[in-house]
Amino acid sequence: MNASNVNFSDVLIIIIVVLAIIFALLYYFNKVSMRKMVQAQDFIDNNRTTVQIFIIDKKQEKPSPSNLPKAVYEQMPKTSKMRKANLVRAKVGPQIVTLICDKPVYNVLPVKKNVKVDLAGIYIIGITGMKLEDKKKKTLTEKMTLNLNSKVTKK
Repeated sequence: MNASNVNFSDVLIIIIVVLAIIFALLYYFNKVSMRKMVQAQDFIDNNRTTVQIFIIDKKQEKPSPSNLPKAVYEQMPKTSKMRKANLVRAKVGPQIVTLICDKPVYNVLPVKKNVKVDLAGIYIIGITGMKLEDKKKKTLTEKMTLNLNSKVTKK
């Protein structure tokens, strides 16, 4: 069998088989990642505490053993070690610790202020007593649409 005898149907069958294998692998990895997300969410729900903290500083940088506890850094996946994370240095009780949070929480955290937050380990889940959308810095267009909407409702 030489190259000139290859039919279009043979090529089509090979492409379909390869695509089926790719979709099966994607489905498997999606199930594994969903299982890990559910376990992480269960851990967060079980270990949630509300604490008053004083935020000293906040940065977006790559995690390293110098800015995170050594045990936490060693348990992090390699992909998380390569990406920048939202790190917050805060005083929790008498200790100064480095905490991790998501982007929406990071954007509204005020620096050099006392804040009541929900913590799960070293992860800031949210800020209690304030809505994240209300405290987010608004762009000029968002401010103008808010002003226009308030003027329309007053009439």
